[in-house]
Amino acid sequence: MVTGAGGALGTDLAGLLRADGERVTALTRAELDITDADAVERAVAAWAGADRAGDDPAVLLNAAAFTAVDLAETDPDAARAAHEVNTVAPGLLAAACARHGARIVHVSTDYVFDGAGPAGRSAPDGGRAGYEPDDPTGPAGVYGRTKEAGEQRVREAAPEAHHVVRTAWVYGGTGANFVRTMARLAGERDTLHVVDDQHGSPTWSRDLAVGLVALGRSGAAPGTLHATGGGVTTWCGLARAVFEELGADPERVRGCTTAEFPRPAPRPAWSVLSPASWTAAGLPALRPWREALSAAVVRHPELLGPAAVR
Repeated sequence: MVTGAGGALGTDLAGLLRADGERVTALTRAELDITDADAVERAVAAWAGADRAGDDPAVLLNAAAFTAVDLAETDPDAARAAHEVNTVAPGLLAAACARHGARIVHVSTDYVFDGAGPAGRSAPDGGRAGYEPDDPTGPAGVYGRTKEAGEQRVREAAPEAHHVVRTAWVYGGTGANFVRTMARLAGERDTLHVVDDQHGSPTWSRDLAVGLVALGRSGAAPGTLHATGGGVTTWCGLARAVFEELGADPERVRGCTTAEFPRPAPRPAWSVLSPASWTAAGLPALRPWREALSAAVVRHPELLGPAAVR
């Protein structure tokens, strides 16, 4: 089962599974209100009880989330919606899975960390280390707090049958995202100022979906893992890469500081998640972010929109 099947990640998950011949129940927000306990129970019971070939496990991939981070900081109704979707719903899904013998793979976020980076540890190459799953969390905003609470509810409801997968900077072929926005602005502005002091790992939703499917099929022990595109850049670096894909001059993108571009929701300055837990579980590493971006715009040329010059 895929919940949140109308988003970029959910669309890719459902498409990959169907292409592999899997029997998939893919449910959009309109088809299942994951904040409704009775609706969740009915849906999971019907799906988990369906006939499956041999001993195929029932795995629920939860790609649903409330991600309007700025709105959640400024609008009480949005904050309540974030709590319902990011905190309450994952617990309901996990509890229903536990009752019906299914496993849950729940997607979470780098926003559960404070963004200062792990203390007292360097990367193997001597550079700044990425966060490990057991590093202390400390979300700074509503979105991060609701996602952290959702993680905990999943762990409590399905202690022996869950995976929490934190990721970051996700974009895909469906819906609004940073890549699509930068491509649009390339056609509207001569120069563009983009934050250059926030670091992370851009993640193509299709690559993440491949990894999540592999996790769902694996015998990995329950727990929390990190999965992002390989390598590190800034939002400015990603924007310049989008311009390169357009055939435009990347120097048109100028770096600026977070302080020069204030937003209602605090953004983590360091969003880098270590892949060590993922690879230690025997799962395929996601490809480097720059390589993935090139592959993504080939598969989804609409990402570049009418601003593309090739």
